[in-house]
Amino acid sequence: MKTVKIAILGLGTVGGGTYEILRMNKELIEKRTGIDFRLVRVLEKNKARMEQLGIDPYIAVTDPDMIFKDPSIDIVVEALGGIEPSSTFMEKALLAGKGVVTPNKAAVAASFARLKEAEAKGGGRLRFEACVGGGIPALTAIQEALAGNEFTEVMGIVNGTTNYILTKMTEEGLPYDDVLKDAQAKGFAEQDPTADVEGIDAANKLSILMTLCFDKYVHPDDIPRVGISGITMADIEDARSKGCKIKLIAGAKRVKADDGTETVEYSVKPTLIPFSHPLAGVSNEFNAIYVTGNAVNELMFYGKGAGALPTGSAMVGDIIAIAKTL
Repeated sequence: MKTVKIAILGLGTVGGGTYEILRMNKELIEKRTGIDFRLVRVLEKNKARMEQLGIDPYIAVTDPDMIFKDPSIDIVVEALGGIEPSSTFMEKALLAGKGVVTPNKAAVAASFARLKEAEAKGGGRLRFEACVGGGIPALTAIQEALAGNEFTEVMGIVNGTTNYILTKMTEEGLPYDDVLKDAQAKGFAEQDPTADVEGIDAANKLSILMTLCFDKYVHPDDIPRVGISGITMADIEDARSKGCKIKLIAGAKRVKADDGTETVEYSVKPTLIPFSHPLAGVSNEFNAIYVTGNAVNELMFYGKGAGALPTGSAMVGDIIAIAKTL
């Protein structure tokens, strides 16, 4: 049986969830892949967290170069979050020829060209399915099963916090401030919810989707965005009167001008979605990505967009995909 050695940078929600799946489903994964995945290093200062996960503290390191310079490590899981030092860490791993798996949409969106250059130069492989839609395998489908399509549009509900808030406002008639407090109490929203409610998180994800669907990179800061903090119950009722729901939509589409030239229009903004549209039925913290290809026509990918195990599921899928190519 082939052995693949893994290092995890950060044992937070997603890093810990990834390890839990590798441990919980170890026999099943070995049976399906013929690969023995072994965690050999972690970059983690929190000894209590390691103990909670049942990880031997002996494998912990505080110097990340001990991971990047170790030729025996095949795959690095980057789960620290933030643009830096995560981007630099992933770049170093890729330049060292290692596979890199990450859920870090902010780093991937901000540093996409840099990471792809390191991938090509060092011979490593970068996978980031968990960056958009948590456990939903949309990015793999776009890059593999749907690779024969020219995409004409991609749109989605890609932030669970905002979708939860808008769902409660629509279905229960609760004002924005009350629902936000409820979401924070339930762990669906951060104490500082700015990145979610102002569309910053969704813009990171749209940047990645556009790159894959249209071969067009746009930095997240350059994507026009409007958040949901200004949505009122009057807006919700006005949408209802028109047979619509308000959803925070991250979307991009090809547009042809009269002279035949083609551009891509993109934005993140609250949008009126007709009750008849599949995205109107996506509620609470769930996510959905809706793509249109010139061969396959319309497809929607739906599921949990966050959480330790759903997101960890996408991470493990990427780990397995890289391991099969080693």
